[in-house]
Order: sequence, then structure tokens, then C-alpha cells
Amino acid sequence: RTCESISRPRDFPHCRQGLRTLAAMNKYRRVIKPREELVKEETEIRVTAAGSVSAYISRAAKLFNEMDKSFVTITATGNALTKAVSTAEVIKRRFKGLHQITKLTNQQIEDEFEPLEEGLDKVTQTRDVACLEIKLSKDPLDTSDKGYQEPIDESLVKEVDEEELTKPRGRGDGKGKGKGKGKGKGKDEPKGKGKSKGKG
Repeated sequence: RTCESISRPRDFPHCRQGLRTLAAMNKYRRVIKPREELVKEETEIRVTAAGSVSAYISRAAKLFNEMDKSFVTITATGNALTKAVSTAEVIKRRFKGLHQITKLTNQQIEDEFEPLEEGLDKVTQTRDVACLEIKLSKDPLDTSDKGYQEPIDESLVKEVDEEELTKPRGRGDGKGKGKGKGKGKGKDEPKGKGKSKGKG
């Protein structure tokens, strides 16, 4: 059974320990550390959980077409991993003949907590964060690498030029229809007023 389903946590030592930990952590707050300025390679597309997939696709188009790069490297950590995989899959379906190598590693991050009460010491905790790196290359890659994937079938690729990828998607049609309907209703109102005057 889980701790949530236990009515008497004192009967279960591991739950008692968990409750004590929660109570102790209420006396601390996490120290916000300044972000490290990481050197970003020109061919790197760094994906974040809040980022836009379409923006990453546009960046890939610029690297492949305008800048004539032979490869791009998509990187992500933590909860951005799923978006990085989605970005890579879309890019593979926009540019033909892309070889792929995927690497998944772990990075240790140390969190520091400062006490909210006097007499307590600072606490540090180490956690593992998953890191993903996906390299997509027009040139052949090492096929013996365990993360290698050959280019997908060209019939699945729909090439789109960079101008099409970066073109904004407007909503002009929807707004135009809405305004038209509003004006039509307004024209009917004077007719009703005319009938009323005639009866008087």
C-alpha cells in the first residue's frame, strides 16, 4: 500500500520517515542559482518545454538552406525531451536523406536549500536529469552506433521551402465572417421600429 492509503503511518517506518522529511522541508526554501552561460554551437537547436516546435523547424530550415550546414543537433533536458523528439521527427519529414544518431545521458544537478528558521544548516540534494541529443545529418553517420537510425523513406518526406515554414498563419477569414453577420442583424432593426410607428 502507498502512504496515501495508510490511516496509521506509525505502523509503517518508511512512511514515518517520509512524513518527517516533508515536515522538515517546510522549514527550508530552495536557493535560486544564476543560470550558467553555456556556449551554444551554431548548429545546435536547444529545445525547451515552453518553446515552439514550428520555431525550431524554421531554425533547422535556415541552417540547412541559408547557412548550408550539413547537420543540426537537437538538445533538450528534463520535461523538454518529448518536444525534442517531436521536433526531430518533423524535421526528418521536411528534409530528405537525414541520418540520425540519438544519445540519452544523465546529468547530476545539485539543489541547495536555505533554512527559514535559526539554528538550522543549509541542505543540499543531488538529482539526476535526463539529457537528450539528436543529431540529424545529410552526410552518412556511424551506422555501428547504437543510437543510429537510417533516413526515412523519401515518400514520407514533404519538402517545404523556408519561406513557407516561416509564413505566419493569420485568422483573417474567421474575423471577416464574424463582422459580416453582425452587420446583417443590425439592418433588420429599423424595420421593426417602422411597424411600431405605423400602428400608433
